[in-house]
Amino acid sequence: MSATPETPRSTNPTSVEFYFDPICPWCWMTSRWAAEVAETRGFEIAWHPISLAILNEGNPDESHAEGHRQGLRAGRVIEAARRRHGEGVVGALYAEFGARIHPGARGDFDAIIVEGLARLELDPELAAAADSEEYDAQLRANTDHAIEIAGPDVGVPIISIDGVAFFGPVVTPAPTGEAALQLWDGIYAAASVPGFYELKRGRTEGPRF
Repeated sequence: MSATPETPRSTNPTSVEFYFDPICPWCWMTSRWAAEVAETRGFEIAWHPISLAILNEGNPDESHAEGHRQGLRAGRVIEAARRRHGEGVVGALYAEFGARIHPGARGDFDAIIVEGLARLELDPELAAAADSEEYDAQLRANTDHAIEIAGPDVGVPIISIDGVAFFGPVVTPAPTGEAALQLWDGIYAAASVPGFYELKRGRTEGPRF
């Protein structure tokens, strides 16, 4: 008698959280991959802004300081929108900002913020949050939590799948279609192994949007 094949394990997680800074191009590409997989497979992603400016406080290398500052400003606006409109607006506003910053290759951040808010028909006054420290405590809490669950010496993106968090994946360009699903299945399988921590190779090319 032949053995009965095992039923394939579901690749739909119970919960997925994605921690991002709007300024990071690698994070942007990973977010587009994750968003496509979520739509195809039918699960939701909880999007959480964090801050590379906060994460790099005290770092003597200031080569990315201005970019980190602008990421913080965009994150403040996203947090302000979340407080007013709820969690559902976070991923959508990140998508609007990111499309202009990364594939759009724009650096006029004030205009990007205004346009992103307008595109989602959100109150234009939310743009003032970019220069308000009122939202920094929540961004700091998000950042601290992301590092707590993913471990030290990581940046963005950070993904948590059913409570298992890790940095990455870092990909260029973001895979689509069947390749996107194959990568997800591999990441999901790795997240199911309690002792899995790291898999890495040297990066040889920059972001390709």
